[in-house]
Amino acid sequence: MSAITFILIMLTTAFLMEFVAFLAHKYLMHGFLWGWHYDHHNPNEVEGFFEKNDLFFLVFAIPSFFCYLLGTLYFPALLAIGIGISIYGMIYFLIHDVYIHRRFKWFRQLDNKYSRAILRAHGDHHANTEKEASESFGLLIVNPKYFGKRKDWAKK
Repeated sequence: MSAITFILIMLTTAFLMEFVAFLAHKYLMHGFLWGWHYDHHNPNEVEGFFEKNDLFFLVFAIPSFFCYLLGTLYFPALLAIGIGISIYGMIYFLIHDVYIHRRFKWFRQLDNKYSRAILRAHGDHHANTEKEASESFGLLIVNPKYFGKRKDWAKK
């Protein structure tokens, strides 16, 4: 496999993970795995640093690990997929846990239209603490309404 093909598979996987994360968030986390995700929407009920929601790290890390393992041993394309999953995981961690929820104080508030839209969309998602009736399940692909002011959201 050429280096270009490897990199293309890796970057395509990282891009597609936004859609996998969206679907997992909407249908698994707000579905039958709500028991793991509940405390993320109700942070006052969390004792200590970790949430049950942090278990979802394993949902993505385990397949990535097996892609690394099988890719290294047998199928280089699987290695590229595993790295792509890891790249998205790192981006997700930095945006979601560090930037949005400030679980780690590693960098200051970003201030541009896109970063504000991410915060607005995620804040709107967390405005509902129940399993149903949430919206904005993605992270990096943001509904255009969140680029505007809150008072204009319902109009679009």
